[in-house]
Amino acid sequence: MKPANSVLSSYGTTIFEVMSGLAQQYGAVNLGQGTPEGLEPQDIIDCAARHMTSGPHQYPSMFGVPELRQAIAAHDQAYYGLDLDWRSEVMITSGATEALADCLFGLIEPGDEVVLFEPLYDSYLPIIRRAGGIPKLVRLAPPEWAIPDQELAAAFSDRTKLVVINTPANPCAKVFTRAELTRIAELATAHDAIVLCDEVYEHLVFDGLEHVPVMTLPGMRERCVRIGSFGKVFSITNWKVGYIVASPLLMQAIAKTHQFITFTTPAATQQAVAWGLQNRDDYVRGLAAQLSVRRDQLSAGLAGLGFRPLVAQGTYFLSADFSALSTLPDSEFCQYLVREVGVATVPISAFYVDRPGLEVPRSTIRFCFAKTPQAIDTALERLAKLRV
Repeated sequence: MKPANSVLSSYGTTIFEVMSGLAQQYGAVNLGQGTPEGLEPQDIIDCAARHMTSGPHQYPSMFGVPELRQAIAAHDQAYYGLDLDWRSEVMITSGATEALADCLFGLIEPGDEVVLFEPLYDSYLPIIRRAGGIPKLVRLAPPEWAIPDQELAAAFSDRTKLVVINTPANPCAKVFTRAELTRIAELATAHDAIVLCDEVYEHLVFDGLEHVPVMTLPGMRERCVRIGSFGKVFSITNWKVGYIVASPLLMQAIAKTHQFITFTTPAATQQAVAWGLQNRDDYVRGLAAQLSVRRDQLSAGLAGLGFRPLVAQGTYFLSADFSALSTLPDSEFCQYLVREVGVATVPISAFYVDRPGLEVPRSTIRFCFAKTPQAIDTALERLAKLRV
């Protein structure tokens, strides 16, 4: 039998699936995968149930139901001052990862270069490489996750087609500053590149920091694609409702890819999310405050056990250095924790690419704090017993 696609088949199973599977196998508290607990808004779930029963039960438009697209346009106007045409500049997708695939497959030609920041979300590289793109990686390192300006500038060339920015960033919980984003925007403009903005954690920003959509920066309105996720906005990750905002010219290419990948997204969940945007702004605005309490609970507990928690500016992930507790590399330490201690985490090294002359951080692991306070307490109680 002839072999499968050489690009995609070269990747192993995603680290999230691996660690969640081990958590289930060993009865561990799962602080690895980003699946919120105890945060789901019941009234939005009830709304979806009503729409699931009443229908319609056939395909909605591939662009999404008008109510949700209109609600997204209203949301972006209210939060960011963006004036969107919901008919031509907003499209619903089956989750943000599908949105990423639509954009990357729709915009990249073989040989195009794509600038990315590592540590990076694990779906970026497989999609880019399968589309024929050439990744140009800019490495951020703990604990500050600062952008090295010289390396950033060197990553751009006359072959740069796209820049991918994830802010707030998974896994490192960095919120890119306005100054950092302005510098990236200047480089993208100078090299006539498109900026693909993965902003799924847009409402999960802490400590008075600001989420700045690149699309709002001067001169970037037509050059940006903005991706969001209602799995993150409303803590309902299994619904897989995402969206894309882009200028009509960019949207045309992206929509042609979307129509051949999933085509559309269930209408009932779209309608429920639209209702949520229209009626539960209190939830959207209050979620970060709820999560910051859980972040602080986990951070203080880890610090008391000898970990060194890093600053988590956004998302629902907290990284911690464990070098005072063990000399094991992070992947082995995570295996020990899930098998022997009963707590599942994720090694930060899984989000880097091994490259000659560059050291991958191997003493930092990622925790998810979007869990119940009881689950966090249980995890801390178990971690207190670790002996490596």
